[in-house]
Amino acid sequence: GSPPLLEAAKRGHEEIVQLLLAHNDIEVNSKSYYGQTPLSCAAEQGHQSVVQLLLARDDIEVNSESYYGQTPLSCAAEHGHQSVVRLLLARDDVEVNLKSNYEQTPLGYAVERGHLEVVQLLL
Repeated sequence: GSPPLLEAAKRGHEEIVQLLLAHNDIEVNSKSYYGQTPLSCAAEQGHQSVVQLLLARDDIEVNSESYYGQTPLSCAAEHGHQSVVRLLLARDDVEVNLKSNYEQTPLGYAVERGHLEVVQLLL
Protein backbone atom coordinates (compact mmCIF):
# COMPACT_ATOMS: atom_id res chain seq x y z
CA GLY A 1 0.00 0.00 0.00
CA SER A 2 0.86 3.65 -0.16
CA PRO A 3 2.39 5.56 2.76
CA PRO A 4 -0.28 6.90 5.16
CA LEU A 5 0.63 10.57 4.61
CA LEU A 6 0.32 10.14 0.86
CA GLU A 7 -3.12 8.54 1.17
CA ALA A 8 -4.37 11.22 3.58
CA ALA A 9 -3.07 14.02 1.35
CA LYS A 10 -4.59 12.49 -1.78
CA ARG A 11 -7.99 12.26 -0.12
CA GLY A 12 -7.83 15.73 1.45
CA HIS A 13 -8.02 14.55 5.06
CA GLU A 14 -6.63 17.72 6.61
CA GLU A 15 -6.84 16.67 10.26
CA ILE A 16 -5.12 13.35 9.58
CA VAL A 17 -2.37 15.10 7.61
CA GLN A 18 -1.87 17.46 10.58
CA LEU A 19 -1.67 14.53 12.98
CA LEU A 20 0.83 12.66 10.81
CA LEU A 21 3.00 15.75 10.27
CA ALA A 22 3.26 16.20 14.04
CA HIS A 23 5.45 13.08 14.18
CA ASN A 24 9.14 13.69 13.58
CA ASP A 25 9.66 10.34 11.88
CA ILE A 26 7.07 10.90 9.12
CA GLU A 27 8.52 10.89 5.61
CA VAL A 28 6.98 14.02 4.11
CA ASN A 29 8.38 13.27 0.63
CA SER A 30 7.41 9.60 0.47
CA LYS A 31 6.51 8.41 -3.01
CA SER A 32 3.75 6.32 -4.52
CA TYR A 33 4.33 3.55 -7.02
CA TYR A 34 4.24 6.22 -9.75
CA GLY A 35 6.59 8.54 -7.90
CA GLN A 36 4.01 11.03 -6.64
CA THR A 37 4.58 12.68 -3.26
CA PRO A 38 1.91 13.76 -0.76
CA LEU A 39 2.31 17.32 -2.09
CA SER A 40 1.79 16.33 -5.71
CA CYS A 41 -1.23 14.19 -4.82
CA ALA A 42 -2.84 17.00 -2.82
CA ALA A 43 -2.03 19.50 -5.60
CA GLU A 44 -3.51 17.24 -8.27
CA GLN A 45 -6.74 16.87 -6.30
CA GLY A 46 -6.95 20.58 -5.44
CA HIS A 47 -6.79 20.12 -1.67
CA GLN A 48 -5.66 23.65 -0.83
CA SER A 49 -5.58 23.26 2.97
CA VAL A 50 -3.48 20.10 2.75
CA VAL A 51 -1.10 21.78 0.28
CA GLN A 52 -0.72 24.67 2.78
CA LEU A 53 0.14 22.25 5.59
CA LEU A 54 2.74 20.48 3.47
CA LEU A 55 4.28 23.72 2.17
CA ALA A 56 4.78 24.86 5.76
CA ARG A 57 7.37 22.12 6.20
CA ASP A 58 11.04 23.04 5.74
CA ASP A 59 11.86 19.60 4.36
CA ILE A 60 9.21 19.55 1.62
CA GLU A 61 10.50 18.98 -1.91
CA VAL A 62 8.35 21.38 -3.93
CA ASN A 63 9.82 20.37 -7.31
CA SER A 64 9.76 16.64 -6.77
CA GLU A 65 8.97 14.83 -10.02
CA SER A 66 6.82 11.75 -10.54
CA TYR A 67 8.03 8.96 -12.79
CA TYR A 68 6.37 10.88 -15.62
CA GLY A 69 8.28 14.04 -14.71
CA GLN A 70 5.28 15.94 -13.35
CA THR A 71 5.79 18.32 -10.44
CA PRO A 72 3.16 19.45 -7.92
CA LEU A 73 2.79 22.66 -9.96
CA SER A 74 2.20 20.81 -13.21
CA CYS A 75 -0.36 18.54 -11.47
CA ALA A 76 -2.29 21.54 -10.13
CA ALA A 77 -2.06 23.41 -13.44
CA GLU A 78 -3.23 20.42 -15.47
CA HIS A 79 -6.35 20.07 -13.32
CA GLY A 80 -7.11 23.80 -13.13
CA HIS A 81 -6.67 24.25 -9.38
CA GLN A 82 -6.09 28.02 -9.25
CA SER A 83 -5.75 28.34 -5.48
CA VAL A 84 -3.12 25.60 -5.34
CA VAL A 85 -1.23 27.10 -8.28
CA ARG A 86 -1.22 30.45 -6.42
CA LEU A 87 0.17 28.81 -3.27
CA LEU A 88 2.95 27.12 -5.20
CA LEU A 89 3.83 30.22 -7.21
CA ALA A 90 4.14 32.21 -3.96
CA ARG A 91 7.25 30.20 -3.11
CA ASP A 92 10.67 31.29 -4.37
CA ASP A 93 11.88 27.72 -4.82
CA VAL A 94 9.19 26.46 -7.22
CA GLU A 95 10.57 25.99 -10.72
CA VAL A 96 7.83 27.13 -13.08
CA ASN A 97 9.27 25.83 -16.33
CA LEU A 98 10.27 22.27 -15.48
CA LYS A 99 9.26 19.92 -18.30
CA SER A 100 7.67 16.53 -17.84
CA ASN A 101 8.86 13.43 -19.67
CA TYR A 102 6.41 14.49 -22.38
CA GLU A 103 8.18 17.87 -22.78
CA GLN A 104 5.21 19.63 -21.20
CA THR A 105 5.54 22.55 -18.75
CA PRO A 106 2.87 23.54 -16.22
CA LEU A 107 1.82 26.28 -18.65
CA GLY A 108 1.53 23.72 -21.44
CA TYR A 109 -0.72 21.49 -19.33
CA ALA A 110 -2.98 24.43 -18.41
CA VAL A 111 -3.21 25.54 -22.05
CA GLU A 112 -3.94 21.99 -23.24
CA ARG A 113 -6.79 21.64 -20.75
CA GLY A 114 -8.18 25.15 -21.37
CA HIS A 115 -7.69 26.49 -17.83
CA LEU A 116 -7.65 30.22 -18.66
CA GLU A 117 -7.24 31.48 -15.09
CA VAL A 118 -4.31 29.14 -14.46
CA VAL A 119 -2.70 30.20 -17.74
CA GLN A 120 -2.99 33.84 -16.61
CA LEU A 121 -1.38 33.01 -13.26
CA LEU A 122 1.51 31.19 -14.90
CA LEU A 123 2.16 33.97 -17.38
